[in-house]
Amino acid sequence: MMNKVEKIYNKSDSASQYAENYIQYVGEVFSKISTAEIEIFAKILLNARDRASSIYFIGNGGSAATASHFANDIGFGTKSPNKPFRVVSLCDNHSVITAIANDYGYQDIFLRQLEILLNEQDVVVAISASGNSENLLRAIDFAKNKGAITVGLTSFSGGQLKKEVDISVHVPAQEGEYGPAEDGHMMLDHLVSSYLYYYLKK
Repeated sequence: MMNKVEKIYNKSDSASQYAENYIQYVGEVFSKISTAEIEIFAKILLNARDRASSIYFIGNGGSAATASHFANDIGFGTKSPNKPFRVVSLCDNHSVITAIANDYGYQDIFLRQLEILLNEQDVVVAISASGNSENLLRAIDFAKNKGAITVGLTSFSGGQLKKEVDISVHVPAQEGEYGPAEDGHMMLDHLVSSYLYYYLKK
């Protein structure tokens, strides 16, 4: 069964027409994201800053790149060094990730880092289109048991991740539409980080 993006391609006779239809569709997906969920997410981040808790972003593949981008934009883009967001992407230390994957298995690359770093009332944000990556689910389970606050940035059906986290911000792309799903997660990065910047600037 074709998803919407494939149907858009099949209806397009040029790259420009495909671009026009893709942009229109992504806009439709974005418009269905819950602004109430975004509000809760922003408050979780602000509250973590207020109590000097750490915020950890995790993800695989394209979502790992988004995790790194989030850490940059919230940690540095908000320009609040006197009272910073203590935010880290656990996707960025390749020596640590490959050592854990080699010694324990890829399913533990985030869990083992959190075992060392995570404190009660810290925040763990897992980014996943499918919501079913074992390494993310293991990390979220550990974080919940540790007393951390868990957030999922999800898509497709939401998978198990959406069921497990305290709050999910869901991008309602169709199953298998990684482009619109990851576009939505990056949009959330820029939306939330810019909101936090202006909120703290006022």
